Amino acid sequence: MIEFGTGWLGDGYLWVKSLHVIFVIFWMAGMFMLPRFLVYWSQLPADSPENAVWTDRCNRLRRIILTPGITIVWLAGIALGFHLGWPLWLWAKLVVVLGLSGFHGWMIGAARKFAAGDRPYTEKTLRLANEIPSLATIAIVILVIVKPF
Repeated sequence: MIEFGTGWLGDGYLWVKSLHVIFVIFWMAGMFMLPRFLVYWSQLPADSPENAVWTDRCNRLRRIILTPGITIVWLAGIALGFHLGWPLWLWAKLVVVLGLSGFHGWMIGAARKFAAGDRPYTEKTLRLANEIPSLATIAIVILVIVKPF
């Protein structure tokens, strides 16, 4: 195992790791919020005057939390991968993060459809989708802490 001060990042390893964890927290906070926003938004008729408020909320969440979060998570995560030499547990984590990134895109797309007046998903579907970030978090934490392979 590569330790502090060795590897690709050298003494910057702990700084990059800290940056990664901080922005994972920001990104995941947004990933927990966006599906919940869509659940509440789905309860409104497509022509509701409150649609503008929900559009603004989702746009601010995307612009201020989600986009910077996912960007820095990926950049710092790739740097950490090179530093650690891409162990097998990290590849497994990468698969989960790829899935979570796809979910991120799906939710952003859903918010855009809601803003346009479409309601492509039922409240039940969105409530189920709301659990995906939790399941991904559980899998990622186990992979990072336990390192099962």
